[in-house]
Formats: sequence, C-alpha cells, structure tokens
Amino acid sequence: MSWFKKLIFVALCVGVLPAWAQLPQDLLQLRASWAHIKYQVPKAQRGDAFEKLAKQAEQVSAAHPGQAAPLIWEAIVKASLANEKGAFGGALGYVKEARRLLEKAEKLPADELRGSLYTTLGSLYYQVPGWPIGYGDDDKARSYLKKALSLDPDGIDSNFFYGDFLLDQGEYQAAAAALEHALKAPGRPDRPVADAGRRAEIEADLHKVRAKLGKG
Repeated sequence: MSWFKKLIFVALCVGVLPAWAQLPQDLLQLRASWAHIKYQVPKAQRGDAFEKLAKQAEQVSAAHPGQAAPLIWEAIVKASLANEKGAFGGALGYVKEARRLLEKAEKLPADELRGSLYTTLGSLYYQVPGWPIGYGDDDKARSYLKKALSLDPDGIDSNFFYGDFLLDQGEYQAAAAALEHALKAPGRPDRPVADAGRRAEIEADLHKVRAKLGKG
C-alpha cells in the first residue's frame, strides 16, 4: 500500500475505436513500455524504470505539441512514478504535475481519447489524499468517472476505475456491477500485457466486494 489510498493508475482506454492505429510510433512504444514496467518488472526495479520512462514521455510530448494523447500518457507515467516513489520521494509533486498535464490536455480540441482523460483525472482525484496534504476530492472523482463512462460505457478501464471508486466509497452493490461489466470488456489484441494486468486488478477488487457482500 502506497502513501495514496491505492494508486493503480489507468492505462488509456479506447474500446473499439481505431485510434491506436493512427498514433505515432513513439507514443505506441511509450504505451507498451508503461504496461511492461507496471505489470512485468519486479517491484524493486519499477521506480528507476518509471523515472527513465518519465523522461521519454516528456520528449514524446515535446515532439507532438498541441496533441492531447502524449500529455495524457505523460501524466499516466508520472502518476505511476509517484506511486513507486512514495511520500518521501516526491510523489506529491508528480501527481500535481500529472493533474496539470491532464488539465492542459482537456483544453485541447476534443477527440476520441477524451474518455481516457476523464478516467485518469477521476482516478487521481479519489486516490490522492485530500487537503491539507493533496488535492483529492471524491465529488470531483465521481463527476469525472461518470463523464468517462458516458463516453466509453463498455471500456475495461472506465468501468474498472468507477468500480474501484465505488468500492472505496462503500457502495458495494454498484461496485460489483461496474467491475463485472469491466470483466466483459473485449480484449485489445495489441495490448495483451495491459489487459491481463487490468483483469487481475478487477478480480482482486471483485474478491473484496464479494467479501463485503457476504458472497466471498
């Protein structure tokens, strides 16, 4: 458990949209590296790996000015780095930077990745501590996560993070419904590592929810 409630940041979620085929190669590589580090690199090595990836993410954003997707991915990488660094490793600075990047991306023209942006913002708001330590806000989290679901109602990530939020809020019946919906999301052929890791997180949350409901 990190200094956050449970910082398990989102991988971009696109459902059945064909947008990934149009993304630049350096961003596709960043996405693949993130999944490898998060789900396959040993815990002791993840901090250094994410630190290097954060520098690459900055370079990708700089190479594609005015585009939202690189900013979203830079935010995801830095939020993941915060989770590994912890309270005494500068985590708060990284999550503040992640929010800044997402808010910058939100001001750009809307595209098919807007649901991913709101999922990521929502996950930040419920997992970062509230005032006076951080900027966490459950009301904002709920609003952003619902907005993400309105744009991507069947996505694995949008449903997982909404379910995880509801679990955190003690809304167990609704959490179970969202998590079960997340498990039904179709697999992404180009993202097997991310999908496998996410499904394991969904199953872990469902185990907790069912225990709370007396169905474990």
